[in-house]
Amino acid sequence: MLSVSLCGIKLRNPTILASGILGVTKASVEKVGKSGAGAVTLKSLCHEERAGNANPVMFGYDSVFFNAVGLPGQGIDNALKDFKRLDDLSVPVIGSIYGYKIEQFGQVAKKIASLKPAMIEVDISCPHMDYGKPYYADPELAAKVTKEVKKNSAKIPVSIKLSPNVYDIKEIAHAAEKAGADAITAINTATGMAIDIDAKKPILANKIGGISGPALKPIAVRCVYEIHETVKIPIIGTGGVTYGKDAIEMIMAGATAVGIGTAIYYRGIDVFKKVCDEMEQWMKKNKIKSLEEIRGIAHK
Repeated sequence: MLSVSLCGIKLRNPTILASGILGVTKASVEKVGKSGAGAVTLKSLCHEERAGNANPVMFGYDSVFFNAVGLPGQGIDNALKDFKRLDDLSVPVIGSIYGYKIEQFGQVAKKIASLKPAMIEVDISCPHMDYGKPYYADPELAAKVTKEVKKNSAKIPVSIKLSPNVYDIKEIAHAAEKAGADAITAINTATGMAIDIDAKKPILANKIGGISGPALKPIAVRCVYEIHETVKIPIIGTGGVTYGKDAIEMIMAGATAVGIGTAIYYRGIDVFKKVCDEMEQWMKKNKIKSLEEIRGIAHK
């Protein structure tokens, strides 16, 4: 009932662990898979080790979760030693990568391809990175990164992760597709800020951070909807998915699969199973036998 095919990858259900949450070791990947996820995205890796930003880097309240971790990570070379391979796990693994310069995206893509992930996700959209003009905001730059990664991906499917912090996300998605992207991940976090009125200063040390959690979902749904009308490649709808109804909404907007991240904070690591159970209940109630019946239905 819930199985889907994403760029030829068979998923038992459409839920995918979003990058940045738990996907840091083989043990954590396997744990998320056993918790019901259809696929798991690794925490983003680049050409070097990164310490990330100074604390405080995250906090949440109500339906909003802020983070400005600054993409800390062990770097691709250490990951090669730790993971050794990614195709021997019980769940399909998506390797998330980024770089500061375009050629670095290619270097990391080539190395992560040697681990044999099911897909490579290209993070051009972190809202608090420090590599100058963001690749996510310029169609030409997004296309150049896409081409560089495709050239080094050993024919592994490539998904470009886009940002909502742009004037026209359709333009960026179209540029990525034209440059050879096999899929689009939409979206990364939106930028935001919170100020402690008693301390009279921003709560995050970085001042500005990325907004995730339920508050992001309407923005993500809008982006998925617009991208679906623009490109023919699959979309991984990510942002604010917390319940089964949220996943259904994403699929109706045009998503093939659904990324889940911050919902682990709200509902626990078994949120994937919970979301899938809720989706099945809704489908049975509405006599829907396959997700294909409702994918993109909001456009009709």
